[in-house]
Amino acid sequence: MKKKDLRACSLNEINEFLSLQGEKKFHTQQIYDWIWKNGAKSIDEISNLSIKTRKIFSENFSYNPAKIDSHIKSTDGTLKFSFKLFDDNFVEGVIIPDKDRVTACISTQVGCALNCGFCATGLNGFIRDLEYAEIFDQIALLNEFSLKTFQKKLSNIVYMGMGEPFINYDNTIKSLKIITDSKLLGFSPQRITVSTSGITEKIKAFADENINANLAVSLHSAIDEKRSFIMPINKKYPLADLKESLMYFYSKTNNRITFEYLILDNFNDSLDDAIALAKYCRSFPVKINIIKYNSVNQTNFKKSNNEKIEKFKNYLESKNMIVMIRKSRGEEIVAACGQLANKENKKQKNNT
Repeated sequence: MKKKDLRACSLNEINEFLSLQGEKKFHTQQIYDWIWKNGAKSIDEISNLSIKTRKIFSENFSYNPAKIDSHIKSTDGTLKFSFKLFDDNFVEGVIIPDKDRVTACISTQVGCALNCGFCATGLNGFIRDLEYAEIFDQIALLNEFSLKTFQKKLSNIVYMGMGEPFINYDNTIKSLKIITDSKLLGFSPQRITVSTSGITEKIKAFADENINANLAVSLHSAIDEKRSFIMPINKKYPLADLKESLMYFYSKTNNRITFEYLILDNFNDSLDDAIALAKYCRSFPVKINIIKYNSVNQTNFKKSNNEKIEKFKNYLESKNMIVMIRKSRGEEIVAACGQLANKENKKQKNNT
């Protein structure tokens, strides 16, 4: 019979198990803290339990933490990590150090099913959702690495790695609640951003969670035909429906929404594209991050030139919009936006 992962157990389940074993109930909170506050990597690390009790837990529960398999550093300081999961799948994450900040970019799925035309992650297909503990592991491990390497904890966390967080909604939310719990990791929700391609009903649900984390939307075009061409998900959740869900999100949270706009040469970088974007943003306050395209094999898109990008930005700013051209980090180690590609999983497939 397959053992249940201890980290998938609620406080009540742990409490009931301890009672059945004749153990003290105060161990329940200790175990919970060891898992989610101290980031224990095995049952044996829960050192305030007796050896006998740890043995009983090991016999009855599995414990499947993600582990850092490897990491590589770019000349700009960006670090890309490969995490090995208990079933020998891999996901990737990134640390971006910048002056007094250290930002971690983490994944929510092994691969991605959305098949966006500009992104490497979906090229190898979708394998599975991550459990909330596996999302937590990435954050805990990268935070530990940041403390050792930069002598400071992570300052910002972005759910912008592999996968669509709102397709794996329940595990995404559970991980957010754990890492923002003041009694556990205690990260400020205002320093956490969850990025979505625009799953409208989950945007509304996210607004109702009262987590108060930031929302970013991978928009890339405010013209339905263009957005559907590069993002098939737009056919299911067109721009009008997306706008309605974002208006709801803003009405509930009062949080400014970020639009991620990957600017592509001769596709979405014209004045007409800028006009459409400005019109789309009239219904709620936004910040627009213009992202220079990072090359991805097997796509036909090219990076827009700097002159076009500046004209695009200047038009939006003339409409009193907050616009940033986001500096690309980690491109040489394929760690930049849209480049996380699950190469380890691909190797596995090729070897089977």
